Order: sequence, then C-alpha cells, then structure tokens
Amino acid sequence: MSPEQAAQFLRDNNVRYLLAQFVDIHGVAKTKSVPARCLMDVVEKGAGFAGFAISGMGMQPHGSDYLARGDLSTLSLVPWQPGYARIVCTGYVDNAPHPYDSRVVLQRQVERLKARGWTLNSGLEPEFSLLRRGPDGELLTADESDTLAKPCYDYKGLSRVRGFLEQLTESLEQVGFDVYQIDHEDANGQYEINYTYSDAMTSADRFTFVRMAAGEIAHENGLLCSFMPKPFADRPGNGMHFHLSMADSQGRNVFGDDSDPQGLGLSSLAYHFLAGILHHAKALCAFAAPTINSYKRLVSGGSASGATWAPVFITYGANNRSAMVRIPYGRLELRLPDTGANPYLVHAALIAAGLDGIDRQLAAGKMQNRNLYALSAEQCQQEGIELLPQNLKEAVDALEANTLLRECLGAEITDEFIRVKRQEWFEFHRHVSDWEVNRYIEFF
Repeated sequence: MSPEQAAQFLRDNNVRYLLAQFVDIHGVAKTKSVPARCLMDVVEKGAGFAGFAISGMGMQPHGSDYLARGDLSTLSLVPWQPGYARIVCTGYVDNAPHPYDSRVVLQRQVERLKARGWTLNSGLEPEFSLLRRGPDGELLTADESDTLAKPCYDYKGLSRVRGFLEQLTESLEQVGFDVYQIDHEDANGQYEINYTYSDAMTSADRFTFVRMAAGEIAHENGLLCSFMPKPFADRPGNGMHFHLSMADSQGRNVFGDDSDPQGLGLSSLAYHFLAGILHHAKALCAFAAPTINSYKRLVSGGSASGATWAPVFITYGANNRSAMVRIPYGRLELRLPDTGANPYLVHAALIAAGLDGIDRQLAAGKMQNRNLYALSAEQCQQEGIELLPQNLKEAVDALEANTLLRECLGAEITDEFIRVKRQEWFEFHRHVSDWEVNRYIEFF
C-alpha cells in the first residue's frame, strides 16, 4: 500500500486513530494511539517509546528512544474498535533496527531464506480458554453448562458461546483472515480458530492480532479470553500447532514429494529441515513453551478427558499426535508451541534450526507411529527417544548451551530472553503456593 493509498484507506473507513503496535520480548502487544493524520510520521520517523519501560528491550533510562516504525503493508481496521486502524511496527534505536526487537529478529531469518529463493509458510492453530469470574473471583468456564468429561467438538459447548465466536470470526474476516473452521476443543471452555496459512512474518503479525481481538471482544461481553498455556490442572492446555511448509520463488512447495519412500509426502529437503528442528528441540522449547506454566501442559497424562495432546518426546510420526512433529502429508505440524509464545521468536528459531539441518544434511531418524504416551522412561531410554525439557529451567539451560540459535537470532535478544526467564524461574521458586500451604501448614 502506497502512502496515497493508505491515506485514502483511512478516509474511506473514517479512521480517526492509529494503533502503532509492536510486541515486547514475551510477544505481548504494545501500542500508542496516534491521530490518523500522523500516519506518515509513524511510517517514516516512528512512534516514540521509552525503551526502558518495555519488557526485554535491553534499554536503560538514559538511553535513546525506541521508535516503532509502521509497516504500511500491515495497515488494517480494528473492527471491534470503530474509528481505529492498526499498523504493525518494527523497532529502531539510533536509526538502526533494534536487535532486541523480535520482529527484527524474524526479518533477518526471513532474509536468510529469501537469499536461497525460499519462503517459510506457516498455518497456526491457536487454542484459547473462554472464561468468566464467579462471585468470589474464581475462574469458571464462560458457559456454566460446559461440564462434559470429553467435551471436544460438543455442539452445545460451541453453540452457547456462539455470540463471542461469531464476533471474533467476523472481525478477523473483515481484515482479511480466511477463517475456515472453529471448534470446541478437548477442555471445558476451550476453543480453536483456524485460518489459512501465510508467510511466517504475516503469520506472526496475524496471531498477535488474534490475541488482541479475542481479548477485547471477550472483555466487551463480560468474559475473559485466556491464552495461558495450562489454566486448569486437570484439563488439556492451550497449544498452538505450527503447520510448516516452504515455497520456492514460483510458489511451489519444496517440502512436498509424492515419491517419499516413507509415504509421508516429504522431500529430502523437508527431512533435513525436520532433522534440524529435532536436533535443536530442547533449545527451541524455551521459545515455544516460554513460561513456568507451559510445562504443566507438556505432560503425557493426567487429563480428565484422557489425553493432553501435547508432545513429550523429541520425535516425529505420520498421523501421530503423541509425537512432537506430526506429518499430515507434504508438510510438518510442530505440536510443541503453546499460545503463550512470542510468534516472531518461534518462527525465527524454527528457520535457524531448519536451515542448520539443511546445511549439515542432518538425518531425521526413525519415525514413530505408536502411542508414545504409553512408553515408560526406561523404554524411551532403551530406544534412544529423548524427552523435551520438563521445566522452564531445563529449556533455558538448553538454549544457553545452543550456540547456533544464539548466533542466528543474535546474542542481544537471546541473552536478554535467558535473563528474563531465569528471573521468572527465580520468582516462581520464591512464591509460596496454595498447594504448599495446604500440604504443609499442619503437616509436621
């Protein structure tokens, strides 16, 4: 969109204000409201922010401003907020792309692919919990009748919150999302919305918009939409499966090959990319499952519905939803990420890991087409099947030891991410939980 087209777009849609939007290191949307007449100021100079006030930007109170420069190709309406438009911004400090900005980090990895004539496409499947607060502030499902032990795909569970789901779907469609299905997932109050894939940068921008839309539309309906990975101990968590393929300059899927002897429809290039993901899985876990709570989701049992649908084992399989990577046919489905992840950092890390697999011609190993949840720790050890990190500290330790990801993503943001997450781990272990009080207050 040219500046002239953008100005006409704002006039045609009676836009009065722009949300100049970027994300912090956690992937949380940050904005400034800017009068629409200042559009080109945001594009050319950038909206100014005090960088020290933003989580994970590596800035100090005496440093230069963080300038968020708008990308005109992302200009869109904010349907639930009439009179407003959103423009996605990239961070600059001292007139240079800021290495702590996760969109900058992803752009650099996208450029590495582009130099080889490739584009990474991804289709994200975000899950979320639709909740309300009870009289005492306790978290309850939005629909009080949503109580089935196995609620997945339940008609009543879907129908009784259709007002919210329709508003969300229509808001996304109004700004160009191709939403093709919505369903009730396997936890009470849990839903998933699916929309057509796009290139990695657009996918990251869009997921940020999904979280913005779902949160505000829920709030307007007196509800709470949560992307917390595991809000209830006895129910499946909120995952965000990444469907990955790679296109060449003609738009052909270079991951696809109908002659694949394993029958998965994958090319040798795709297997090397997959091998890179598997090789770097433990470090990738820090970005894909970035919270203390994430590791309550990455377990193999304990769900009231009978399954968690989350991976535990570093392996791949055909239509195997207990593996870290499922192969639907001709593409990869990474089942590791959760909806608490920063989509820019996950995509960037996946590109770095996948290219390492391609460059070193890594082998993906044996595929696993069985219920991996049923394996014991001893069986896994005997068969050489490694486990994903079991907590945030293990994942961060793996990331710190991974020189490839630090080099590709940049020492600045990698070290800052590690610092922030180690602080989170420290604070978690200082906290005295209700479980501890209930267990020990009169135990001795």
